[in-house]
Amino acid sequence: MKITIEWTYKIPRGGMETVFRSDQMEAGKALKMAEDIEKTGRIKNLLLIDPHGSTWTMKELKRYLKEIEEEPHNITVYFDGGYDLKTAVSGLGCAIYFEQNGKQKRLRRNVQAVGHKSNNEAEYAALHLSIIELELLNVHHMNVRFLGDSQVVINQMSGEWAVLEPNLLSFTDRIDAALKKLGIGAEYEHISRKMNGEADRLASQALQGIEIAAQVEYVLESD
Repeated sequence: MKITIEWTYKIPRGGMETVFRSDQMEAGKALKMAEDIEKTGRIKNLLLIDPHGSTWTMKELKRYLKEIEEEPHNITVYFDGGYDLKTAVSGLGCAIYFEQNGKQKRLRRNVQAVGHKSNNEAEYAALHLSIIELELLNVHHMNVRFLGDSQVVINQMSGEWAVLEPNLLSFTDRIDAALKKLGIGAEYEHISRKMNGEADRLASQALQGIEIAAQVEYVLESD
């Protein structure tokens, strides 16, 4: 979860005060920053604001971070789909990065699929595959970043572009329903094909019939 810090800074003599507002940052970092700001002793009012506009006390945020420690959180999803026009076969790939129990984890998954009629459909199917994997990880009621190199999928899912094709509209409805069921707030971001290399390789390997389902982890470095 991202948090924005807003605080009123007051000069002891003269009664001058002003309001400062930070950029959004991960909740854990925001909590550390807020605690440090309070140490100045010149803070009249400090608010921790989530993306929905709800405010949290530091005590509430500490409790929330403790509760989610054992669950996947700080999740970023890379997805990509490939389509072979000659064989009408699709390759779907996704790489999911998340934190859990103080460790950074990465899940990679790909699938070969049939029944799609275009590369755009394959891209949507890859996004849908990533949501299925999130459900298997028991991800629910939190924000997730979805990164892909398909302008069509990213702009349509974020509402920037209208969805006119019935086959793609079916995908958007299915994906929105799956996200709503899990309580996931989706944040979509378009990235270059180069930055999406891992998901692209997974999709290409799926087209070649190479199936991958793997998860690795390592201890997070302290800030």
